[in-house]
Amino acid sequence: MTKYWALSASALLVGVDQLIKYWAQTVLSTLQSLAVIPNLFYLTYVRNYGAAFGILNGKTSLLTGMVCIVLVAALYLLLTDKIKNPFMVWSVCLVIAGGAGNLIDRVMNGYVVDYLDFSSLFGFPVFNLADCCVVVGTFLILIYILFLDQPPKDVQPEAAETQPEEPDNIEEA
Repeated sequence: MTKYWALSASALLVGVDQLIKYWAQTVLSTLQSLAVIPNLFYLTYVRNYGAAFGILNGKTSLLTGMVCIVLVAALYLLLTDKIKNPFMVWSVCLVIAGGAGNLIDRVMNGYVVDYLDFSSLFGFPVFNLADCCVVVGTFLILIYILFLDQPPKDVQPEAAETQPEEPDNIEEA
């Protein structure tokens, strides 16, 4: 049941992401930048033709293909119950939400709409809600793998079961 709630939350996040991007394209694009917290946080309209930090700029087909593969694999793992831990289910669904949100942009526009801008303080590239979902989901997956996923402890069979029985009466030669 958790996977269905998490997938529903993913769909909701994709919808919110797309609404914000629609607003950014129709309103923010005419302003170029809007100070939310001066010298710290701006809403800035940017068309991103690559991936994070501008890598693979102009490689829309490659990025679209890679994201499709990741999304199909993640959905397969979820829907076939290969991922059972609720923490992992929610983490993977965050990655799905972010990947789907940016995939919609790439397919519909040929670029991803970015708008969250902290560059004046951190020099960080402009990003969006979908990027946040991918980063947080990936970080949580790593936390789970590194710290929370403990392999089952081997149950040691009792010594009597592993040792062959010796007869009580041993004849000496």
